[in-house]
Amino acid sequence: MLKRMTISLALVTATVVTAGCMATPKNLDLSLAKKSAGGVYYVELLPPAQTPAINQMHSWTVKLATAEGAPVRGAKFLVDGGMPQHGHGLPTQPRVTREIEAGSYALDGMKFSMTGWWEMKLSIDGPQGADIVTFNTVVNNPSGR
Repeated sequence: MLKRMTISLALVTATVVTAGCMATPKNLDLSLAKKSAGGVYYVELLPPAQTPAINQMHSWTVKLATAEGAPVRGAKFLVDGGMPQHGHGLPTQPRVTREIEAGSYALDGMKFSMTGWWEMKLSIDGPQGADIVTFNTVVNNPSGR
């Protein structure tokens, strides 16, 4: 009986460990420019010019416009995300720290702790109302580091 329980536990552990290493879904939307979920805003997420290494802090730029394309000033953001296949959140607490220019915001404090599929979720509170948007990105071995 103990031997069967040990084998069962080993199989469950192996399943959990390999489930985190699943292949990225083939139909995953990797676009970094899209309408927010409710269609209130058009949001573009611009990565850093140089692909950051794993465990390196970096910043992104968020461009926010109305659905018609006019830059949105004075918006507030909450940032969330993580690795859906691994079941954990972001390793840092990134946040939008300032408005760079009309409709462009600095998203600081980003870090990816491993390769794979990451989600970046933005909750937007702007003059046109509240909405959300989720971006997907796949981190490979950045910069070969």
